[in-house]
Amino acid sequence: MIPFLKLTLTDDAAVVQAAIARVVERGWFVLGPELEAFEREFAAACGASQSVGVGTGTDAIAIALRALGVGPGDEVITSPLSAAYSALAIMMTGARPVFADVDAERLTLDPRAVAACVTATTAAIVPVHIYGQPADMPAIVAVAKRHGLAIVEDCCQAHLATCAGRPVGSFGEAAAYSFYPTKNLGALGDGGALTTTDEATAARARRIRNGGQTDRYHHREFGVNSRLDEIQAAILRARLPLLPARTARRRALAAHYRRALADVDTVVVPPEADAGHVYHLFPVRSNARDAMQSHLAANGVETLIHYPVPIPQQPAMATERPADCPVANRVCAEVFSLPLYPALPDAAISEVTTALASGPAAAVSRHERDAQR
Repeated sequence: MIPFLKLTLTDDAAVVQAAIARVVERGWFVLGPELEAFEREFAAACGASQSVGVGTGTDAIAIALRALGVGPGDEVITSPLSAAYSALAIMMTGARPVFADVDAERLTLDPRAVAACVTATTAAIVPVHIYGQPADMPAIVAVAKRHGLAIVEDCCQAHLATCAGRPVGSFGEAAAYSFYPTKNLGALGDGGALTTTDEATAARARRIRNGGQTDRYHHREFGVNSRLDEIQAAILRARLPLLPARTARRRALAAHYRRALADVDTVVVPPEADAGHVYHLFPVRSNARDAMQSHLAANGVETLIHYPVPIPQQPAMATERPADCPVANRVCAEVFSLPLYPALPDAAISEVTTALASGPAAAVSRHERDAQR
């Protein structure tokens, strides 16, 4: 059996266990020295001057938007192809998510679709660097500047990714990261952070995450209780130095997949639009997805779907008047993810691609096959 993912400790076991023991011995578990140190170290890794640890990646998006003044009456443009939390975070601020369709190859926000969605009440854009593939940030920034919009980048699947040689998260006013255990930089529980280069934005985010307090028991504004705890911060500090090598390993495995699938016509591999892709996931597309997944399972290969339902079609969005996004609709009907994580052996790639090649044929257009190569 080739599992989709393994989350057990590997080469990091000793440093992670030592980090946990250090916090337990100190006896300080919330808003302490481990979080302060991690915030400094993570900001430096992301090319930002400020980092604010929070409870989840969802909270990171919502708090970043609130810190920038986004709230009720505002519209925020985002992607229909993501975990629903990208849009739910917008709704948490009281703003309305507006969905612009994705580019058919990059699978991130189509800048032309973003421009077409701008209205007088649009306040911000939340581009999602889905699967670790950076969105076309130069084009999205151009739209934002033309209309005076803020940008909060959803980097929850894109730790250390770059776009045109520049770190993702550095293009807008703020960025959000998730440390859910499956992420490229994962904790042993929930966690998140937002980054920014603006001290005032960071200061307000720190206040919002801690109940709106300016100091103990003095609540200046409406806030939430969303703090990255000391144990998770210590674990993330232990794993952060390992992230560059693990990212290089993900890229090497992805390149192996691409070479092995170059002449396989049963699936379409979305192209690598930027060398800064960090391959949180390795998605492929087939209009015979159910049959292909069953075939792979019979051959001992576990796969998952990210994501089967476009966010605008979720019942939770019914009151938001979501527009149809035909490209995202098609992608969500075809996409599934192959195993890819740093501990995956090279030999597993060959087994997976051999199973794919012998799977049910899909109607793959010549354009899509050319894009794959």
